[in-house]
Amino acid sequence: MSLPDLAVTGSTGFLGGMVARQLAEAGTAQRLLVRDAGRAPELEGAVPLVFSYAETVLAGQVLEGVKTLFMVSAAEAEDRLAQNYSFIDAATAAGVQHVVYTSFYGAAPEATFTHARDHYATEQRIRASGMDFTFLRDNFYLDFLPLLTGEDGVIRGPAGDGAVSAVAREDVARSAVTVLRDPALHVGTTYDLSGPEGLSLARAAEVLTAETGRTVTYHPESVEEAYASRAPYGAPSWQVDAWVSTYTAIAAGELAGLSPDVRTLTGREPLSLKGFLRQPQL
Repeated sequence: MSLPDLAVTGSTGFLGGMVARQLAEAGTAQRLLVRDAGRAPELEGAVPLVFSYAETVLAGQVLEGVKTLFMVSAAEAEDRLAQNYSFIDAATAAGVQHVVYTSFYGAAPEATFTHARDHYATEQRIRASGMDFTFLRDNFYLDFLPLLTGEDGVIRGPAGDGAVSAVAREDVARSAVTVLRDPALHVGTTYDLSGPEGLSLARAAEVLTAETGRTVTYHPESVEEAYASRAPYGAPSWQVDAWVSTYTAIAAGELAGLSPDVRTLTGREPLSLKGFLRQPQL
């Protein structure tokens, strides 16, 4: 039996799982590349295969015969970029023709958000590989905005009065499925996936208060206060840098601006924060 020529990573996570389910519902066969076969979703036409981003030989084996690869970035880790590189090299060697990569809004070598720099470097590795590509540059996930609120109802961070054009993961998933179902139409294209509004965190707090009935406020920290308030978690420095730079990127205006790309790809308006909060939560 020949394996499907579309491979999807991240299907045990929220975004990749949504993409895999929507592809299955559309009747598209796929390989689900997972680290643990027992956690792979059971979907019609989906074949789970065990792999690791960092194990080039194993990755190359599961990618044999793949034409299109949906690549969710490796899990956050200090060596995440090295893992991405290893996987891209394996895909190139295996003859993968087209990579659809979930990148980040404003990815650039000097981006304020530290992970956006890694996403840019990953894009460059894909470009240099000679494989066709499509980049989905997702803004900050709308789904995470409510989770920024502390137990005391306060959102704390050095975002100033900057705006973030947060996008719902379900809008990213729908956009990805559009590309994956007819990838030839999207070769060499970079899509900026944003929500329909730019929100300051103060405005986000107002919406959360109005829609949830819980009083939420925003306290703009200084950068020094942000590092100090996160120190008790005992996280490694690279992770704390990423946490803090999420907010400073907003302050710098790097997550602002609205893109029509979700509407162009999906045919529907992206979810607003209010719309997201009013729908049933998974």
